[in-house]
Amino acid sequence: MQKVARLSGKQWPEAEEMHGRAERLRLYGEELIEQDSTAFLAYVEAVRTGQDVAAAQARTVDVPLEIVRAAAQVAELAEQSASHGNPKLRADAVVAALLAAAAAESAAYLVAINLGEAADVRLDEARRLAGEASARLRSPGARGSRGGPGRARARSADSRRR
Repeated sequence: MQKVARLSGKQWPEAEEMHGRAERLRLYGEELIEQDSTAFLAYVEAVRTGQDVAAAQARTVDVPLEIVRAAAQVAELAEQSASHGNPKLRADAVVAALLAAAAAESAAYLVAINLGEAADVRLDEARRLAGEASARLRSPGARGSRGGPGRARARSADSRRR
């Protein structure tokens, strides 16, 4: 995402602002990865000791939910980059959207697993945001690449010339 924004200044007046957003989201994502690991380890310890289990379990839901939220923002930014950024980097923006959607879906899955059978609005939010992130891949601006160095237009296996 940052690469697309950095190299799209001529085509996209908001490119510099989008680069800053992408940088902040990348750094925040790194923090969330660490928080997720810490939350899980704290939960294991809480179960072992029998202390503060509910609070530790809640954290194993809240952190992945925050990952879903951040990934949904990345998917939105990727869609904007594919639509407005440098056309030669459209494929890079689409890949960023794919990865963001996968992260959102994965984290939503963790929210569901960590909630167990409990009905919870956090799961509804996680599923909604993950669905929206995946839907961005189907938007017109996020389709394929228009070529460029090392980039070829994607074709299905059935459409290849023989």
